[in-house]
Amino acid sequence: MFEHYYSKNPTSKTVEKIFEFGVKSVKLQFKSVSGVFSFGSPDRASVVLVRNFPENATGDLLDLGCGYGFIGISLKVKDPDINLFMSDINERAFEYAKMNAKNNNISAVVRSGDGFEPWKEMAFDFIVFNPPMAAGKKVWVKLIEESREHLKANGSIACVGIHNAGGSAIEREMKRIFGKVSTLVKDGGIRVYISKNDKI
Repeated sequence: MFEHYYSKNPTSKTVEKIFEFGVKSVKLQFKSVSGVFSFGSPDRASVVLVRNFPENATGDLLDLGCGYGFIGISLKVKDPDINLFMSDINERAFEYAKMNAKNNNISAVVRSGDGFEPWKEMAFDFIVFNPPMAAGKKVWVKLIEESREHLKANGSIACVGIHNAGGSAIEREMKRIFGKVSTLVKDGGIRVYISKNDKI
């Protein structure tokens, strides 16, 4: 039976692969794991998001659907003044995100749960999101819709996508939900889309 990385409890055999990633002058080491998105190395879209995220960001940042923690941990090194929060429905991802944060001496609150379930009473200055396209449109659209309730006034969500492979749909949905969407960066076919919660 097909099992995508959005599954709560992966049944595939646990296999680890370690890779390194440099942020500023810091060399991070990540343990990736089978049954979790981007096994073996970071996907290019997530790297584009990390490399182009605004410098000197501060406040509370949620890495939604964090996988093994690549985006959130990398952004915390890039912008140390952020308060990092990470969560994933995938229990294996949750455990490895905690492990990677600890192993890289990164302070983070890491929780397991579906979507915003772990953050019911919280709002964030930034939400970063690599939508789980394999889980289907209904799933990722719902998460973007719910993100608005979990952004502070003038908080922003950054979603990454491959424009001609679902990314244009992400852009359209963000415009529908937030009223406006802009493109932070174009890198080949990859886009980072930004919407702001400017409705008070």
